[in-house]
Amino acid sequence: MSEAEVTPTPTLHLSSGPHIASGRTTAQIMWMVNLALLPALLWAWAVFGWVVLAITLSSILGCVVAEYAVCRIAKNVSTLPDGSAVCSGLLLAYTLPPGIPIWMPFIGGMLALIFTKGIFGGLGYNIFNVALVGRAMMMATFPVEMTTRWLTPAFGNVDAVSAATVLAQIKLGGQEALAKILAAVPDGGQLWFDFFLGMRAGSIGEVSVVMILLGAAFLLWKGIIKLYIPLSILVGVALMAPFSPAPEIYMLGGGIWLGAFFMATDYVTSPTMPRGQIIFGLGIGLLTGIIRNWGGYPEGICYAIMLMNILTPALNDWFRPKRLTADGAPS
Repeated sequence: MSEAEVTPTPTLHLSSGPHIASGRTTAQIMWMVNLALLPALLWAWAVFGWVVLAITLSSILGCVVAEYAVCRIAKNVSTLPDGSAVCSGLLLAYTLPPGIPIWMPFIGGMLALIFTKGIFGGLGYNIFNVALVGRAMMMATFPVEMTTRWLTPAFGNVDAVSAATVLAQIKLGGQEALAKILAAVPDGGQLWFDFFLGMRAGSIGEVSVVMILLGAAFLLWKGIIKLYIPLSILVGVALMAPFSPAPEIYMLGGGIWLGAFFMATDYVTSPTMPRGQIIFGLGIGLLTGIIRNWGGYPEGICYAIMLMNILTPALNDWFRPKRLTADGAPS
Protein backbone atom coordinates (compact mmCIF):
# COMPACT_ATOMS: atom_id res chain seq x y z
CA MET A 1 0.00 0.00 0.00
CA SER A 2 1.40 3.41 -1.00
CA GLU A 3 1.65 6.37 1.33
CA ALA A 4 -1.13 8.09 -0.61
CA GLU A 5 -3.51 5.27 0.26
CA VAL A 6 -2.92 5.37 4.03
CA THR A 7 -6.11 6.40 5.83
CA PRO A 8 -5.49 9.31 8.18
CA THR A 9 -6.22 8.77 11.87
CA PRO A 10 -9.60 10.32 12.74
CA THR A 11 -9.63 13.05 15.35
CA LEU A 12 -12.29 13.70 17.95
CA HIS A 13 -13.29 17.30 18.55
CA LEU A 14 -14.90 17.89 21.96
CA SER A 15 -16.75 21.13 22.63
CA SER A 16 -19.58 22.48 24.74
CA GLY A 17 -22.99 23.41 23.39
CA PRO A 18 -24.69 24.96 21.60
CA HIS A 19 -24.00 22.82 18.53
CA ILE A 20 -26.65 24.34 16.27
CA ALA A 21 -25.72 27.57 14.56
CA SER A 22 -28.04 30.56 14.88
CA GLY A 23 -27.89 34.25 14.20
CA ARG A 24 -27.17 35.08 17.85
CA THR A 25 -23.79 34.54 19.47
CA THR A 26 -23.01 33.63 23.07
CA ALA A 27 -21.52 37.08 23.59
CA GLN A 28 -24.70 38.77 22.35
CA ILE A 29 -26.82 36.70 24.71
CA MET A 30 -24.62 37.33 27.74
CA TRP A 31 -24.41 41.07 27.19
CA MET A 32 -28.19 41.26 26.81
CA VAL A 33 -28.54 39.44 30.14
CA ASN A 34 -26.11 41.95 31.68
CA LEU A 35 -28.22 44.78 30.29
CA ALA A 36 -31.38 43.21 31.72
CA LEU A 37 -29.76 43.15 35.17
CA LEU A 38 -29.08 46.90 35.24
CA PRO A 39 -32.54 48.07 36.44
CA ALA A 40 -32.13 46.12 39.68
CA LEU A 41 -28.67 47.61 40.19
CA LEU A 42 -29.90 51.15 39.59
CA TRP A 43 -32.67 50.62 42.14
CA ALA A 44 -30.19 49.27 44.70
CA TRP A 45 -28.00 52.33 44.13
CA ALA A 46 -31.02 54.58 44.70
CA VAL A 47 -32.05 52.95 47.99
CA PHE A 48 -28.70 51.85 49.46
CA GLY A 49 -26.25 54.38 48.02
CA TRP A 50 -22.93 54.28 46.19
CA VAL A 51 -21.60 51.37 48.21
CA VAL A 52 -23.59 48.87 46.14
CA LEU A 53 -21.79 50.00 42.99
CA ALA A 54 -18.44 49.43 44.69
CA ILE A 55 -19.51 45.96 45.85
CA THR A 56 -20.73 45.08 42.37
CA LEU A 57 -17.53 46.31 40.74
CA SER A 58 -15.47 44.30 43.25
CA SER A 59 -17.41 41.14 42.45
CA ILE A 60 -17.09 41.66 38.70
CA LEU A 61 -13.35 42.31 38.99
CA GLY A 62 -12.90 39.10 40.97
CA CYS A 63 -14.61 37.07 38.25
CA VAL A 64 -12.81 38.87 35.41
CA VAL A 65 -9.35 38.46 36.99
CA ALA A 66 -10.01 34.76 37.63
CA GLU A 67 -11.27 34.18 34.08
CA TYR A 68 -8.25 35.92 32.60
CA ALA A 69 -5.89 33.88 34.78
CA VAL A 70 -7.62 30.60 33.93
CA CYS A 71 -7.41 31.32 30.20
CA ARG A 72 -3.71 32.19 30.47
CA ILE A 73 -2.88 29.08 32.52
CA ALA A 74 -4.80 26.84 30.13
CA LYS A 75 -3.24 28.68 27.16
CA ASN A 76 -6.68 29.32 25.68
CA VAL A 77 -8.00 32.34 23.85
CA SER A 78 -9.39 34.84 26.35
CA THR A 79 -13.14 34.48 26.85
CA LEU A 80 -13.56 37.82 28.62
CA PRO A 81 -15.29 39.50 25.64
CA ASP A 82 -18.22 37.07 25.80
CA GLY A 83 -19.51 38.79 28.96
CA SER A 84 -20.10 35.60 30.96
CA ALA A 85 -17.61 36.54 33.70
CA VAL A 86 -19.23 39.97 34.02
CA CYS A 87 -22.64 38.28 34.30
CA SER A 88 -21.40 35.96 37.05
CA GLY A 89 -19.95 38.94 38.92
CA LEU A 90 -23.20 40.88 38.65
CA LEU A 91 -25.31 37.98 39.87
CA LEU A 92 -22.97 37.23 42.76
CA ALA A 93 -23.08 40.87 43.88
CA TYR A 94 -26.88 40.82 43.69
CA THR A 95 -27.01 38.04 46.30
CA LEU A 96 -24.89 39.94 48.85
CA PRO A 97 -25.86 42.29 51.70
CA PRO A 98 -25.32 45.97 50.77
CA GLY A 99 -23.15 46.54 53.83
CA ILE A 100 -20.61 43.78 53.25
CA PRO A 101 -16.92 44.86 53.15
CA ILE A 102 -15.93 45.72 49.59
CA TRP A 103 -12.98 43.32 49.38
CA MET A 104 -15.02 40.21 50.16
CA PRO A 105 -16.96 40.06 46.86
CA PHE A 106 -13.63 40.12 44.99
CA ILE A 107 -12.52 36.97 46.83
CA GLY A 108 -15.92 35.37 46.34
CA GLY A 109 -15.92 36.10 42.62
CA MET A 110 -12.45 34.64 42.13
CA LEU A 111 -13.22 31.47 44.07
CA ALA A 112 -16.55 30.99 42.31
CA LEU A 113 -15.17 31.27 38.82
CA ILE A 114 -12.07 29.15 39.44
CA PHE A 115 -13.78 26.27 41.24
CA THR A 116 -17.10 26.28 39.38
CA LYS A 117 -16.12 27.18 35.85
CA GLY A 118 -12.34 27.28 35.40
CA ILE A 119 -11.35 23.80 36.54
CA PHE A 120 -14.23 22.22 34.62
CA GLY A 121 -13.06 23.63 31.29
CA GLY A 122 -14.66 27.07 30.97
CA LEU A 123 -17.97 28.31 29.63
CA GLY A 124 -20.41 25.52 28.90
CA TYR A 125 -18.79 22.91 31.14
CA ASN A 126 -19.79 24.08 34.64
CA ILE A 127 -22.42 21.93 36.34
CA PHE A 128 -23.44 24.54 38.94
CA ASN A 129 -24.42 28.19 38.63
CA VAL A 130 -21.23 30.18 39.17
CA ALA A 131 -22.77 33.04 41.17
CA LEU A 132 -24.64 30.73 43.53
CA VAL A 133 -21.53 28.69 44.28
CA GLY A 134 -19.76 31.97 45.03
CA ARG A 135 -22.50 32.94 47.45
CA ALA A 136 -22.39 29.53 49.13
CA MET A 137 -18.61 29.83 49.51
CA MET A 138 -18.96 33.29 51.02
CA MET A 139 -21.62 32.05 53.44
CA ALA A 140 -19.19 29.40 54.65
CA THR A 141 -16.18 31.75 54.74
CA PHE A 142 -17.76 35.01 55.98
CA PRO A 143 -20.93 33.89 57.83
CA VAL A 144 -21.20 36.93 60.12
CA GLU A 145 -20.82 39.52 57.36
CA MET A 146 -23.19 37.59 55.08
CA THR A 147 -25.97 37.55 57.66
CA THR A 148 -25.66 40.86 59.52
CA ARG A 149 -24.55 43.54 57.05
CA TRP A 150 -28.04 44.70 56.06
CA LEU A 151 -28.82 48.38 55.46
CA THR A 152 -32.02 50.36 55.82
CA PRO A 153 -33.25 51.54 52.39
CA ALA A 154 -33.49 55.27 51.76
CA PHE A 155 -37.26 54.94 51.87
CA GLY A 156 -39.30 52.13 53.35
CA ASN A 157 -40.80 50.88 56.56
CA VAL A 158 -38.50 48.10 57.77
CA ASP A 159 -35.49 49.08 59.87
CA ALA A 160 -32.75 46.54 59.25
CA VAL A 161 -29.39 48.18 59.97
CA SER A 162 -27.08 45.39 61.14
CA ALA A 163 -30.15 43.26 61.87
CA ALA A 164 -31.88 40.32 60.28
CA THR A 165 -33.97 40.65 57.13
CA VAL A 166 -37.75 40.38 57.40
CA LEU A 167 -37.69 36.70 56.41
CA ALA A 168 -35.08 36.01 59.08
CA GLN A 169 -37.06 37.93 61.71
CA ILE A 170 -40.19 35.92 60.92
CA LYS A 171 -38.15 32.70 60.90
CA LEU A 172 -36.81 33.43 64.37
CA GLY A 173 -39.85 35.08 65.94
CA GLY A 174 -42.85 33.68 64.08
CA GLN A 175 -46.19 35.42 64.53
CA GLU A 176 -44.86 37.72 67.23
CA ALA A 177 -42.13 39.06 64.93
CA LEU A 178 -44.63 39.42 62.08
CA ALA A 179 -46.97 41.44 64.29
CA LYS A 180 -44.15 43.85 65.20
CA ILE A 181 -43.20 44.27 61.53
CA LEU A 182 -46.79 44.97 60.51
CA ALA A 183 -47.19 47.43 63.40
CA ALA A 184 -44.24 49.44 62.03
CA VAL A 185 -46.03 50.03 58.72
CA PRO A 186 -47.68 53.49 58.66
CA ASP A 187 -51.47 53.68 58.56
CA GLY A 188 -52.77 52.94 55.09
CA GLY A 189 -49.51 51.29 54.05
CA GLN A 190 -49.17 47.79 52.66
CA LEU A 191 -46.08 45.77 53.48
CA TRP A 192 -46.50 43.60 50.39
CA PHE A 193 -46.49 46.76 48.24
CA ASP A 194 -43.19 47.86 49.80
CA PHE A 195 -41.73 44.44 49.01
CA PHE A 196 -43.00 44.54 45.44
CA LEU A 197 -41.53 47.97 44.74
CA GLY A 198 -38.33 47.42 46.70
CA MET A 199 -38.77 49.60 49.77
CA ARG A 200 -37.24 47.09 52.16
CA ALA A 201 -33.97 45.63 53.31
CA GLY A 202 -32.39 42.72 51.52
CA SER A 203 -29.60 41.69 49.19
CA ILE A 204 -28.47 44.17 46.56
CA GLY A 205 -30.26 42.83 43.52
CA GLU A 206 -33.28 41.11 45.03
CA VAL A 207 -35.16 43.88 46.83
CA SER A 208 -37.31 45.18 43.95
CA VAL A 209 -39.55 42.64 42.25
CA VAL A 210 -40.60 45.33 39.77
CA MET A 211 -37.05 45.92 38.54
CA ILE A 212 -36.36 42.19 38.28
CA LEU A 213 -39.53 41.71 36.22
CA LEU A 214 -38.57 44.65 34.02
CA GLY A 215 -35.28 42.95 33.16
CA ALA A 216 -37.01 39.58 32.73
CA ALA A 217 -39.53 41.14 30.33
CA PHE A 218 -36.64 42.35 28.19
CA LEU A 219 -35.15 38.83 28.06
CA LEU A 220 -38.55 37.36 27.17
CA TRP A 221 -39.00 39.95 24.43
CA LYS A 222 -35.59 39.07 23.00
CA GLY A 223 -36.31 35.33 23.25
CA ILE A 224 -33.39 34.74 25.65
CA ILE A 225 -35.49 32.94 28.27
CA LYS A 226 -38.82 31.12 28.38
CA LEU A 227 -41.34 30.92 31.19
CA TYR A 228 -41.27 27.17 31.87
CA ILE A 229 -38.67 27.36 34.65
CA PRO A 230 -39.62 30.70 36.31
CA LEU A 231 -43.34 29.94 36.47
CA SER A 232 -42.70 26.41 37.74
CA ILE A 233 -40.52 27.81 40.52
CA LEU A 234 -43.19 30.31 41.53
CA VAL A 235 -45.84 27.57 41.54
CA GLY A 236 -43.63 25.36 43.71
CA VAL A 237 -42.98 28.19 46.19
CA ALA A 238 -46.69 29.11 46.22
CA LEU A 239 -47.55 25.52 47.21
CA MET A 240 -45.28 25.90 50.24
CA ALA A 241 -46.39 29.45 51.14
CA PRO A 242 -49.44 28.41 53.24
CA PHE A 243 -47.06 26.79 55.74
CA SER A 244 -45.55 30.23 56.44
CA PRO A 245 -47.09 32.77 58.87
CA ALA A 246 -46.83 35.46 56.15
CA PRO A 247 -47.57 34.02 52.66
CA GLU A 248 -47.43 37.39 50.87
CA ILE A 249 -44.01 38.24 52.29
CA TYR A 250 -42.99 34.64 51.66
CA MET A 251 -43.67 35.06 47.94
CA LEU A 252 -42.15 38.53 47.56
CA GLY A 253 -39.22 38.30 49.98
CA GLY A 254 -35.78 36.82 49.54
CA GLY A 255 -34.22 35.96 46.22
CA ILE A 256 -37.06 33.97 44.64
CA TRP A 257 -37.68 36.30 41.72
CA LEU A 258 -34.01 36.95 40.95
CA GLY A 259 -33.27 33.23 41.16
CA ALA A 260 -36.28 32.21 39.08
CA PHE A 261 -35.66 34.53 36.13
CA PHE A 262 -31.88 35.05 36.09
CA MET A 263 -30.19 32.06 37.77
CA ALA A 264 -32.33 29.00 37.28
CA THR A 265 -32.68 29.84 33.57
CA ASP A 266 -28.92 29.58 33.00
CA TYR A 267 -28.52 27.66 29.72
CA VAL A 268 -25.61 25.53 30.91
CA THR A 269 -27.02 24.30 34.20
CA SER A 270 -30.73 23.88 33.35
CA PRO A 271 -32.57 21.24 31.27
CA THR A 272 -33.07 21.82 27.56
CA MET A 273 -36.59 20.43 27.02
CA PRO A 274 -39.84 21.95 28.38
CA ARG A 275 -40.94 18.91 30.41
CA GLY A 276 -37.54 18.70 32.04
CA GLN A 277 -37.62 22.45 32.72
CA ILE A 278 -41.02 22.21 34.42
CA ILE A 279 -39.84 19.42 36.74
CA PHE A 280 -36.62 21.36 37.34
CA GLY A 281 -38.54 24.51 38.31
CA LEU A 282 -41.05 22.71 40.52
CA GLY A 283 -38.21 20.97 42.31
CA ILE A 284 -36.51 24.30 42.99
CA GLY A 285 -39.72 25.86 44.30
CA LEU A 286 -40.55 22.94 46.59
CA LEU A 287 -37.00 22.65 47.92
CA THR A 288 -36.97 26.38 48.60
CA GLY A 289 -40.13 25.99 50.65
CA ILE A 290 -38.80 23.00 52.54
CA ILE A 291 -35.62 24.86 53.49
CA ARG A 292 -37.52 27.99 54.49
CA ASN A 293 -40.26 26.28 56.48
CA TRP A 294 -38.43 23.46 58.20
CA GLY A 295 -34.73 24.16 57.77
CA GLY A 296 -32.56 26.39 59.87
CA TYR A 297 -32.09 28.95 57.09
CA PRO A 298 -34.64 31.71 56.26
CA GLU A 299 -33.79 31.65 52.53
CA GLY A 300 -33.50 28.59 50.33
CA ILE A 301 -33.46 29.48 46.64
CA CYS A 302 -29.64 29.40 46.40
CA TYR A 303 -29.25 25.84 47.63
CA ALA A 304 -32.43 24.67 45.92
CA ILE A 305 -31.11 25.72 42.50
CA MET A 306 -27.74 24.07 43.10
CA LEU A 307 -29.40 20.83 44.24
CA MET A 308 -31.52 20.75 41.10
CA ASN A 309 -28.45 21.58 38.97
CA ILE A 310 -27.24 18.11 39.97
CA LEU A 311 -30.32 16.57 38.33
CA THR A 312 -30.00 18.48 35.06
CA PRO A 313 -28.05 15.72 33.22
CA ALA A 314 -30.64 13.16 34.33
CA LEU A 315 -33.55 15.37 33.22
CA ASN A 316 -31.88 15.89 29.85
CA ASP A 317 -31.52 12.11 29.55
CA TRP A 318 -35.12 11.41 30.57
CA PHE A 319 -36.62 14.07 28.29
CA ARG A 320 -34.69 13.98 25.04
CA PRO A 321 -35.63 15.95 21.92
CA LYS A 322 -37.25 13.95 19.14
CA ARG A 323 -35.00 14.09 16.10
CA LEU A 324 -35.90 12.73 12.70
CA THR A 325 -33.60 10.71 10.48
CA ALA A 326 -33.49 11.06 6.72
CA ASP A 327 -36.24 8.43 6.51
CA GLY A 328 -38.50 10.40 8.83
CA ALA A 329 -38.36 7.84 11.66
CA PRO A 330 -37.42 8.85 15.21
CA SER A 331 -33.69 8.45 15.81
